[in-house]
Amino acid sequence: MAALLLLPLLLLLPLLLLKLRLWPQLRWLAADLAFTVRALRCKRALRARALAAAAADPEGPEGGCSLAWRLAQLAQQRPSHTFLIHGARRFSYAEAERQSNRTARAFLRARGWDRGPGGGGTGGAEEGEQPAHGAPDVAAGSGAARAARERDGVAPLAPGATVALLLPACPEFLWLWFGLAKAGLRTAFVPTALRRGPLLHCLRCCGARALVLAPEFLESLEPDLPALRAMGLHLWAAGAETHPAGISDLLAEASAEVDEPVPGYLSSPQNIMDTCLYIFTSGTTGLPKAARISHLKILQCQGFYQLCGAHQDDVIYLALPLYHMSGSLLGIVGCLGIGATVVLKSKFSAGQFWEDCQQHRVTVFQYIGELCRYLVNQPPVLETYGLTEGNVATFNYTGQQGAVGRASWLYKHVFPFSLIRYDVTTGEPIRNIQGHCVATSPGEPGLLVAPVSPQSPFLGYAGGPELARGKLLKDVFRPGDVFFNTGDLLVCDDQGFLRFHDRTGDTFRWKGENVATTEVAEALEALDFLQEVNVYGVTVPGHEGRAGMAALVLRPPHSLDLVQLYAHVSENLPPYARPRFLRLQECLATTETFKQQKVRMAKEGFDPSTLSDPLYILDQAGGAYLPLTPARYSALLAGDLRI
Repeated sequence: MAALLLLPLLLLLPLLLLKLRLWPQLRWLAADLAFTVRALRCKRALRARALAAAAADPEGPEGGCSLAWRLAQLAQQRPSHTFLIHGARRFSYAEAERQSNRTARAFLRARGWDRGPGGGGTGGAEEGEQPAHGAPDVAAGSGAARAARERDGVAPLAPGATVALLLPACPEFLWLWFGLAKAGLRTAFVPTALRRGPLLHCLRCCGARALVLAPEFLESLEPDLPALRAMGLHLWAAGAETHPAGISDLLAEASAEVDEPVPGYLSSPQNIMDTCLYIFTSGTTGLPKAARISHLKILQCQGFYQLCGAHQDDVIYLALPLYHMSGSLLGIVGCLGIGATVVLKSKFSAGQFWEDCQQHRVTVFQYIGELCRYLVNQPPVLETYGLTEGNVATFNYTGQQGAVGRASWLYKHVFPFSLIRYDVTTGEPIRNIQGHCVATSPGEPGLLVAPVSPQSPFLGYAGGPELARGKLLKDVFRPGDVFFNTGDLLVCDDQGFLRFHDRTGDTFRWKGENVATTEVAEALEALDFLQEVNVYGVTVPGHEGRAGMAALVLRPPHSLDLVQLYAHVSENLPPYARPRFLRLQECLATTETFKQQKVRMAKEGFDPSTLSDPLYILDQAGGAYLPLTPARYSALLAGDLRI
């Protein structure tokens, strides 16, 4: 009888929930619960791995950093399983372990560590710290290698020193990265397009003591070699081609080493928050900043594909730069987390994509949004959102089209974040009369922020604390709280789905890269015929992100020299940062507070039929800036003009 009385109430429950506007959220409750359970299981598994490593023999490979012990673990559990496919080359987990052991020993010799499998050695401490486990430090070096380097005027690498990699996506990049981790050295992933001032800036700000570069980059780097030598860097090439004086072949040195594991204590961090890696990210303050990646973050990234629902039998297609977090930490480290196979491409090719997927039986495609525009009839994919230096990530685990995640209360309980109101004019969050930030309503763009805690820290950047200015917000919802400012605007709809809206600040995103407008403006202002420059991003139909555009004011009595301008930006800016459009003005528009008017200029765009100012467009194929005529504007919209 009681059941019969409850039946009408159960039937009326959906109508009640709908009236209360709860049904749009609760209809996804099953998916929210399933993902929460998966996330908690992932956290427990990673914690168990970390505890096992902490309890392992420090002389064994399982007692080191998470990259070292995870690779050693997979080499024991799945030695013959294919880890990496690159062109016609295939490498098993056992081979990956052996290759990285050789490179680790080559780097250890540069540290002065000279022992066989059974001898004594040094600890792998952070730079400026004591070696791990109290091991003696003999970083002053020994033997012929030490003598040769002293003759070259280059000091031996210290424990915890930073070694920069300037390499394309290839197997050698991975062996060097893994070898550096095993040797207790920090790695800095340098974007391959950087040269001259930006390159030297990146090496200085992360305190690099060595640089390993691809042989094919030597020609373009030749003007930089005197400055690199003046910095006292170890210079290695990753290949056997002819090298200038003072540059040796690191791969040849590694091939002469034994492939036995190195002791874990060499790489074991004293604290899981210690820095183990630098990834360069563009901000709002000009040149790239070296984001500090902790051992904790490396461990957390091992759970990425598990959170996505992938497993060890999957084949992951990775055509992203390894100097980006999405390629290295999510793609490679995530693959190690589940013990799967990765198909690594040095460069994305839409024409080869489907053939590769069929040949290698690809089941997972790791991508950024721009790549999908080149593909048709794509299979369903899982969207995610995250930042290199951030402490928050979202997952579109329901497969909702266009979403990058969900803001369910269950998800936010495990990975807390909030969307707050933001004034794009002032560039600041909107606060109420009490001085606290205000949460957005459904459908309203808001700034994504996440609370900073020991479990979700923000480590900042290499260099002074001023580089992190604006990245931390205080008193957000209550006095004394601290939140990480992602700098991104997202929208949450009435069902709790998150969609990316725009970047904030003086940046624009093009070809998958965030570009600081100040960096571009400073490069252009170095030209003597320009008096003022205003750089901003504009939307281009058919393209992801925003293309760089520069409004220019000439310095009397000069005229606009497009040939010199193109040569200058090609020399001083990476390809993705070069302005695609130029707008010549008599004076720059400013706000009431005399700031450059960027929002209005971005809205006005680059249509020659609506703007009276002279406009120019970057012709990639011709290598020149050309007048933006109505014909060229139409060709751009039709996809016939490549920018």
